[in-house]
Amino acid sequence: MGSPFAAIERERWRGLGSGAASIGYDELAGLSGLGEPVAQAEMDEVYVPLARLLAVRVEAARALSSAQGAFLHEPAHSVPFLLALAGSVAVGKSTAARLIVRLLTRLRPYWRVELVTTDGFLLPNATLVERGILERKGFPESYDRRGLLRFVADLKGGAPEVRAPRYSHLRYDVIPDDAQLIRAPDVVVLEGINVLQRGSAPVYVSDFVDFALYLDAEEADVRRWYLERFLALRNGAFQKPESYFHRYAQLSDDEALAVAQAIWERTNRPNLRDNIQPTRPRADLILEKGPDHFVRRILLRRA
Repeated sequence: MGSPFAAIERERWRGLGSGAASIGYDELAGLSGLGEPVAQAEMDEVYVPLARLLAVRVEAARALSSAQGAFLHEPAHSVPFLLALAGSVAVGKSTAARLIVRLLTRLRPYWRVELVTTDGFLLPNATLVERGILERKGFPESYDRRGLLRFVADLKGGAPEVRAPRYSHLRYDVIPDDAQLIRAPDVVVLEGINVLQRGSAPVYVSDFVDFALYLDAEEADVRRWYLERFLALRNGAFQKPESYFHRYAQLSDDEALAVAQAIWERTNRPNLRDNIQPTRPRADLILEKGPDHFVRRILLRRA
């Protein structure tokens, strides 16, 4: 059976971004997340062509909407283009999302491009404790799935403004009475491990997605990146007294690794295998990363 994806080697892919605006070194460093390095070459050869492709897709969707409106003799109705970005914990989703937003804004300065993470739709820790599923945080049942679906439906329904709850990684919890206000966006990048997941409901978030991107890597590499990030956080954010993980700040390297490995085996590994990896075939484009965290191959769904 043939694959629905066309494999594009990086050498060919980088030629598709020639002439487009890039991001300088200092700005790129500010956009790169902890343990998620992005070299200038990675920016120019992978993300610039990706941004150009996304701009083509957005404009094609707008043209189709306009043509359909003309056929129906209806006034033009602008609906935000929804880009979903999925992948494992520690694979680099947050950095990729920020880069895409910045590059799209450079390519089309008159577009309003917003970034929303699904972390804000996690249930509060108090609720997770009450339900006995705090250790399953990140699994489908730990999210306010109705709230996320309502947000996406309102967004694609043309609501003049929508609100997305915010999340604090420092406190490891949803921020009460705080929300991201989004007004009349042209493009929304929805980033999270769960954006392409399906369940027993008749309608899913993925039903509203215009283009789906999946960041992929070998499980052994993702595990190593997660452990390295945990150690870096122990020496950084975990040192702050208000951090949820402050109790790990004084652990030795061996002790910290043991804790991180236990979390990986208990939560992240089964979630990756059971809930995240199965969404990979639903993507329109897959970025495959190598052990060095850099993209080595692009898989694009055939049109």
